[in-house]
Amino acid sequence: MTRPDAAREERILVIGPSWVGDMVMAQSLFMALLERFPGARIDVLAPGWSLPLLTRMPQVHAGIEMPLGHGEFGFALRWRIARALRREGYTRAVVLPGSWKSALIPFLAGIARRTGWRGEMRYGLLNDIRLLDKARLPMTVQRFVALAWPAHSEPPPVEPSAGEAAGGLPAAHPPRLNVDVANQERLRRDMGLATGRPVVAFMPGAEYGPAKQWPLPHFARLASQLIAGGATVWVLGSARDYAAGQCIVEGLPAEHALNLCGRTRLEDAVDLLALCRAAVTNDSGLMHVAAALDLPLVALFGSSSPEHTPPLSARARVLYLGLDCSPCFARECPLGHTRCLAEISPARVLDTLENLGVFQPEATA
Repeated sequence: MTRPDAAREERILVIGPSWVGDMVMAQSLFMALLERFPGARIDVLAPGWSLPLLTRMPQVHAGIEMPLGHGEFGFALRWRIARALRREGYTRAVVLPGSWKSALIPFLAGIARRTGWRGEMRYGLLNDIRLLDKARLPMTVQRFVALAWPAHSEPPPVEPSAGEAAGGLPAAHPPRLNVDVANQERLRRDMGLATGRPVVAFMPGAEYGPAKQWPLPHFARLASQLIAGGATVWVLGSARDYAAGQCIVEGLPAEHALNLCGRTRLEDAVDLLALCRAAVTNDSGLMHVAAALDLPLVALFGSSSPEHTPPLSARARVLYLGLDCSPCFARECPLGHTRCLAEISPARVLDTLENLGVFQPEATA
């Protein structure tokens, strides 16, 4: 492993990603940067929604809102942001997105060392440009962490995570989010949440598209089985997932099946998940949040690959059928059947939860 660089004041600007899961995995990069540069100040330029999430990462000094949305160029605004950042005296920048425009602000800000993968031919904008070897670094988290270290150096040792399909998966510096206990208590009080029974969180959404979503009737069947075994189910997600949550809880005892979709902020979801005994989730941003809390979870993969973005926790189990058509990485199933997820049965998920030691066997018999 590369030794930490000689002690000096490093001010590092990270251009953050635009997806919840990627932002969680970016914490691994922040950990690696502090390993290489002890005492460095790390600021993250990122979408506004992610700033509360960044406050749960002790490695981050400050989150800076990026007011431009995905796909917006806005050269004049980027120039004004860069001019303001120039006054901060950053010594390094690490650019995580692969787009040309994402590398523009560090260049305009005059940051001396600008590191990132080549992406959209960013020669000139980046002066520490890396060519990605996908075979050597198949996982997103590995690609992030590699940018903390000099080019061509071996990444630091990795810690194992677990997955039914992929066995021991490397998780370099697995993310670990802080929990706000005061906010937890506020949520319990204001939302009337009881935690006398073990709580299992369901995350049925997937921002990328329906090809990553386990069928709602499967979630509903599993919820019924868990409630019969003595558990409570909380369905978590954004307002866009509200209808899905209603499909899951419909007909189930209201006191033990709660649809919380759209009622919480992202940081609230962090604190609610920390109250849960386990989670069942699609490959989504909230999957990575749950893993970063080291919550026992069952992650359901269909159109995406657990070799690329697995949950980074030894207490996670991946269910992935690996059909001939998988992974297709499509937003919607090109064949119209989504067998890669539909053929993962609720009984198999329940068995996996029990094998995780989440419940006593008699509790879910």
